[in-house]
Amino acid sequence: MATNTLISFIGPDRPGLISEVSGFLFEKGGNLGDVTFAVLGEGAELTMIYEVPKDLTVEGLEKELKQLPRLQDGEVKVTLFRLKSEHGPSGRITHRIILSGGDRPGLVAKITKVLDQHGANIVRMNAEKLTGTAGDQYICRFAVSMRERRAPACLAAIVNIAGELKLTFRYETA
Repeated sequence: MATNTLISFIGPDRPGLISEVSGFLFEKGGNLGDVTFAVLGEGAELTMIYEVPKDLTVEGLEKELKQLPRLQDGEVKVTLFRLKSEHGPSGRITHRIILSGGDRPGLVAKITKVLDQHGANIVRMNAEKLTGTAGDQYICRFAVSMRERRAPACLAAIVNIAGELKLTFRYETA
């Protein structure tokens, strides 16, 4: 049975960070699973599942990763990943929802509550603040898994929230 690890990095955002880490891991002979990356202010967060080759320990992998130039000045952790690395049915994205507009405190809480009430599972989520000449704008993106029969009521509830808060709303099905 393969040994899966969870590799996480939080630190300064640097061009080439993903390329350096994925290239290093490829050269080690293991296999990447799911990978996520996000810029957070001037920082970055990189998380990945990695199937460790038999000749490498979790501790040894972490030590070697910490030596990579683009991971300097950040926090690197490598831990065993004891859950299945394959997605279950609730990990399949069925809808992508995007809300945008001015600052609306509590928006993420309101939308996630509606998604929860309608049995939707958030697979990925991103919220970002964009500063411009017209003031701060926010964009919230949700990639969700929801049952087809529950989608119309869920989307209608989100449309209502978007209307009340004067936000632009759009969605697409996957």
